[in-house]
Amino acid sequence: MKLNYGKTFFLGLGFLGVSAIWAIYGAFVPVFLSEKFRLDPLWISFFITLDNIAALLIQPPVGVWSDKIRTPIGRRMPFILFGAPVAALAFAFVPLVSALPLFVLCTSTLLICMAVWRTPVVALVADVTPSPLRSQASAAVSFMGGVGAIIAYFGGGALAKSDAAYPFWLGSGVVIVAAALLFAFVREPKTYASGALEVDDKPPGFVASLREIFADSDKSALCLLLALFCLMVGYTAVEGFFSLYALEHLGLRVADSSRLFGLASLSFLVFALPSGSLGARWGRRATVMLGLIGMAALLLVLFFLPAATLIQPLFSLPVLGAIPLVGAILMLIGLCYALVIIHPIAMLSDMTDSSRLGTYTGLYYLFQSLAAIAGPILNAGVIELSGQNYNTVMLFAPVMLALAWALMWGVKRGESVALAPPAINSM
Repeated sequence: MKLNYGKTFFLGLGFLGVSAIWAIYGAFVPVFLSEKFRLDPLWISFFITLDNIAALLIQPPVGVWSDKIRTPIGRRMPFILFGAPVAALAFAFVPLVSALPLFVLCTSTLLICMAVWRTPVVALVADVTPSPLRSQASAAVSFMGGVGAIIAYFGGGALAKSDAAYPFWLGSGVVIVAAALLFAFVREPKTYASGALEVDDKPPGFVASLREIFADSDKSALCLLLALFCLMVGYTAVEGFFSLYALEHLGLRVADSSRLFGLASLSFLVFALPSGSLGARWGRRATVMLGLIGMAALLLVLFFLPAATLIQPLFSLPVLGAIPLVGAILMLIGLCYALVIIHPIAMLSDMTDSSRLGTYTGLYYLFQSLAAIAGPILNAGVIELSGQNYNTVMLFAPVMLALAWALMWGVKRGESVALAPPAINSM
C-alpha cells in the first residue's frame, strides 16, 4: 500500500494557507504591538494568544459539527470555503490600521475565521487516508505547511523591507489560491452523502468524547494529549517571542529574525517527509520521543551560549547566504520538530473511528490551543521576572519538552492499525 503523494499534496494546500498566515502573524504582529502601539510584553502575550483563545472556543465544536453535517460538497468543505476568504480579507487590513480598536477588529475577524476552517482541513486528511499511511500523509501535509511558512518567512521578510503591508498581502493571496485549488482538486468520499458511514446516527459529541478519554482505563489518548500540551507550551512560547528575542538579545533586525526562524521552517520542510517514513519504520511514539530529546538539548544550547557567539557566521548556503550559529541550531531544531509534530494527529486518529475524526481533531486542537495560550503568558511572566531578559524563553521550553517526553511513556496505542477508512485513491 502506497500513498498517492500527488493527491495528498493537493489536500495539504489548506494547511499551506494556514501556515503562511500564522508565520507572518507571529513574525510581524508582536513587533507592531511593541513599536506601533507601545504595548509591554504582558499585553503582547495576550494578543499572541488571541488566536488560540479563538481556536479553543471554536475549533472543537466545529470539529463535531463537521462530523455531523452533510452537504453536496461534503462535510468539511463548507467550513473551508467560508473561513478562508474572509480570513484572508481581514488579514490584508491588519498592517493598514493605525488605531488599536480597528487593529483588534481585524485580528479578531481573522482569528475567528481561521478557527472555523482549520479543524475541517486537518480532519479531511484522516477522512481519505487509511491508517497505515496516516503518518506519511501527515508528513506530506506538514510539508505543505512548511512550504507556506517558507513563503511567509523568506518572501515576507524580503517584502517587509519595502513595505510592512506586503507580507500580509502575500499571506492573503496564498490563502485564497490554496483554498481555491483545494476545492478544485480534492473530493470528499461520496459515502458520507449516501449514508454508508452512518453507523451511529448520534455519535458522542465533544464533551462526551473528552469524558471518555479521561475515564478510559487505557490512558493513551490522555497521555498523548497532555504530552502535546507540554510540547506546544514550550514551542509556541519560543515561536511567539522569537522576534523580540532576536531584537533584544541578539541585536538583530526584524527582517533578520524572520529569516532566521525561516531556517527552522526550511529544515522542517526538508525533513517532514522522511519523518513520516521513520515513524512507520521505528514506530510513531519512539520517533516523537527522539525528537523531544533533540529539541530540548538544542534550546539549552541557545540559552547557554552568549549572543556574540550565536550571531557569528558559521557557513554559507546558496541563495540563503551566510548562516550564523543560531541559524544552524534553528535548522537542527526544525529537524527535531519534524520528528515530533508529524505523528500525534495520526496517533490520535487511530484511537477513534471514522464517525468521530472531526471530534478527535477538535480535541487535538483544544489541547494545542490551551498550550499556545499558556506558553506565551507563562514566558511573559518569566521575562518580566528576569528584568526583560528574552533569553529566558530558551530555558523554560526544555522543561516543558522534558515533561512531554515523560508523558509519552504512558502512550500505549496510536500506531497504525490493519483496518482502515477509504483509501486516498478514492478521492
